[in-house]
Formats: sequence, C-alpha cells, structure tokens
Amino acid sequence: MGDSKWTSANRPYDLRERLLEFACVIVRLVQFLHTQGPISATLSYQILKAGTSAGANYEEADDGSGPRDALAKKKIALRELKETKFRLRVLRRCGILKQEHEPVITETSELIRIVATVIKNAGG
Repeated sequence: MGDSKWTSANRPYDLRERLLEFACVIVRLVQFLHTQGPISATLSYQILKAGTSAGANYEEADDGSGPRDALAKKKIALRELKETKFRLRVLRRCGILKQEHEPVITETSELIRIVATVIKNAGG
C-alpha cells in the first residue's frame, strides 16, 4: 500500500490479517484525530469502534452457530466498514483529514468491495 503510517507496508492476502492491519491503521488515525480538536476527537471514537469492529466481526463469523449466523456476522463487518468510510469522508470533506490520509479511505473502500463479494459468494 505504501510507506506512510496511514497504510500497511504490504497487504496481506488473508482477509482476516488485512482487517487486522486496517484496525491498526485506524488506531493510529484516531491518535492523530485526538490532536485535531474536540469534533475530531468525538468522531474518532465512532471511527475507532467501527473500524476495529469490522475485523472482530469477521473473525467471529468463523465461530458462528451455522452458515446463517456466519453470514450475519460478515454483514455486520460490512456495515461497520461502510460506517467507517462515511465518517472518514466527512472528516476529509471538512478538511480535518488531508490528502496524506486518502490511503485510509481507499483501503476502506477496497475492504468494502472484498467483504461484499465474500457475502455475495456465500449466498447473502
């Protein structure tokens, strides 16, 4: 992806690992947002919850009580990614996030497409 702290040095092939890397980028981004004022700090809590929850829900899908439960957890992961992307876009449009943060939004979009494809292929 790149060499900044807003991206992972390499994108793991395994989706669970990629979601873990994404969660780590989100943590670093939230640390940055806490230096940008009260509005950024408030939104950052929501980004932290949604951005790290996506990977957690995807991981939990493996332990679902059946295929429907696993699919439901993957759908939750997708919703969390979409929520993260929306809030990142708000911060970008308001000028709080800059061009250097664009890779985070791009990665969020890519993860949304990947998880949506996994869900579609699973019959969801």
